[in-house]
Amino acid sequence: MQIIDGKLVSKTIREELKRKIELANSQGVSFKLTVIIVGNDPASEIYVNNKAKGCAEVGILSETVKMPESTTQAELESVISDKVNDDSVTGILVQLPLPKHLDSQSALKLIPPEKDVDGFSDGNVGKLTLFKQDALFSCTPFGMIKLLEYYNIPLCGKHAVVIGRSNIVGKPMSLMLLNKDCTVTVCHSRTPNLADFTKNADILVCAVGKKHLITADMVKDGVVVLDAGINRVDGKIYGDVDFDGVSQKASYITPVPGGVGPMTITMLLYNTYLAGINDEKRRV
Repeated sequence: MQIIDGKLVSKTIREELKRKIELANSQGVSFKLTVIIVGNDPASEIYVNNKAKGCAEVGILSETVKMPESTTQAELESVISDKVNDDSVTGILVQLPLPKHLDSQSALKLIPPEKDVDGFSDGNVGKLTLFKQDALFSCTPFGMIKLLEYYNIPLCGKHAVVIGRSNIVGKPMSLMLLNKDCTVTVCHSRTPNLADFTKNADILVCAVGKKHLITADMVKDGVVVLDAGINRVDGKIYGDVDFDGVSQKASYITPVPGGVGPMTITMLLYNTYLAGINDEKRRV
């Protein structure tokens, strides 16, 4: 069994990204990420601070636009529009969740695909569906693909089972695996007899937020497991997979924490870099 070390892969990608950004800077190309946050959600503030630190680490300029809880829809959309029209801004990110009185979908639609470094826009999702390589991909599944590539795990012809159908992880991950010539099955909360599907998986992706949903008796020997679940119970963090049991049968497996998690912000930085270079140079 080989542990897939997300911290190691993240560090490797950031080091390479820093070199690329330094080269681009020497040629007069700069990169800037604008993060817009509304309200005072503690978890969101931590995420935003980590994004700013990541930008500083690799040489991306960053700015955080903090708006009060009382911000109106018109005020939020005005700020987004200003940043869309600012040529110095490479990527725009609206930190979610927004306060309940704001319409996040309406706000996000203002961000054009070329500045949508979260990969959530209709345009980028459409490009992913069409297997176009100039898309900016949703960061967590993009990071999982990079983990598979780093460990040279074969994908072509493999049966991949994705548990979860969210727009942020499950759906884009299933499309990315399909783009890599996997045969893909998507399971969700209405799937009966989940084990009937997971037992046949060569690659198993879990992203539902249910502690230890997957146990050792639900997987076959040699399975590759990517666990994107985050479950906080009694002050500890657990994945969707029972690591102790499943790791005895897996050939490769991500731990929680330290597996998929470190890749998300790293791929946000990577997307910000991709957004700032010529379309012909964008390659996954």
